[in-house]
Amino acid sequence: MLSRILSHETCAKCRLCCTFVESDKWEIPLFAGKEERSTAENFAPVEKRPGTESCVFRMSFSGDEIIYCPAASDHGCVLGENRPFDCRIWPFRVNDLNGTRVITLSPVCPAVIQLPLKELCDFVQADGFAEKLFAHAGEYPETVKPYEDGYPILAAEKK
Repeated sequence: MLSRILSHETCAKCRLCCTFVESDKWEIPLFAGKEERSTAENFAPVEKRPGTESCVFRMSFSGDEIIYCPAASDHGCVLGENRPFDCRIWPFRVNDLNGTRVITLSPVCPAVIQLPLKELCDFVQADGFAEKLFAHAGEYPETVKPYEDGYPILAAEKK
């Protein structure tokens, strides 16, 4: 989905998006809906999200310890095309900003954050990418996270 701006090789070498500390556990990818949840449940222990069909991998944190996603390997994600939508679109996020859904960019992706903002905005608007993200957010509202200061806003959903 992101191959125009981010190569698999670049991601596999970095894997920053596959690591978590307790303070950013809100970023643990959500397996949204029954199909993605089934993938997760068949791979590792999960925590279900109440009132939804969604879940996240269960990860236990201790102090400042860095935890890798259970699906991370030296060659990238072992789930491949079965990884959750959250992972397939990262470093892009759908966030809620005062009741409006916006597409943002996580500033911690070293490969994408250095691209010109115009190029990123054009990418989000091309080939129905923004529409796919907003449609997924509409179907699985639990995937929409609160807006984080410092995340560049690339698009806003039209109401």
